[in-house]
Amino acid sequence: MRLSWAVRTDPGLRRSSNEDFYCTRPDLGLFVVADGMGGHVAGEVASRVAVETIQTFIAETAGADKNRTWPFPFEPAISLEGNRLKAAFRLANRKLANEMADKADLRGMATTASAVLTGKKSACLAHVGDSRIYAMRNGSLEQLTHDHSWVEEQVRAGTMTEAAARQHPWRNVVTRALSGGTDPDIDTVEIAPHPGERFLLCSDGLSGVVSRDTIESILGDRTLPLEGVCDRLVAAANEGGGPDNVTALVIEIAPGDAA
Repeated sequence: MRLSWAVRTDPGLRRSSNEDFYCTRPDLGLFVVADGMGGHVAGEVASRVAVETIQTFIAETAGADKNRTWPFPFEPAISLEGNRLKAAFRLANRKLANEMADKADLRGMATTASAVLTGKKSACLAHVGDSRIYAMRNGSLEQLTHDHSWVEEQVRAGTMTEAAARQHPWRNVVTRALSGGTDPDIDTVEIAPHPGERFLLCSDGLSGVVSRDTIESILGDRTLPLEGVCDRLVAAANEGGGPDNVTALVIEIAPGDAA
């Protein structure tokens, strides 16, 4: 699958450091965005360690069979790519546990993570936390992941609007993350990308600040190069107050690469 991509990350206007971390490995078909939690040093470590562990496992299992999901069982209901991503995320969780066991000042750290792993004609998404993956299809924005957060649960239940969720004081409370505890449940989604479709991986510094309509307008602007799309998304988050770190990673499927 041929694709192009661009990424921008920014600390925002109220943070002195950037706890987001990302990976762009088109040679592996792997793209990841993680948003660290746990304070200045710990958050940066959590997101970096998680992304590096995921990237290493995907590289080591490229071209391998299902046995390479060890020490985790292979799940026949999902693709090999989905199994590899799940195993990579769970290994990242265990790596965080090891880091916290060695260094007391890192205890309590955690990170969200959202990833895309592309193959020749299909792709798989894996996700934990409130970083998001969107698709721009036929001029419409579609959210492919569901936040593991308290406010998102209220939105899905119909007791809170998306606009209210962006302002709620509990908007940063996640209900699932890579945190070094028991192996977390990892959501996976199998997709069949089509020519011209765009995918956005972002931290909640973007999705929690910028409205869905604005994201759709910017991501769907075909007059801009992908770098310009990322720049405008980050600028929109900062224009909205820039309360958090913000990362925008955009992937576009090349024309002629139909699933």
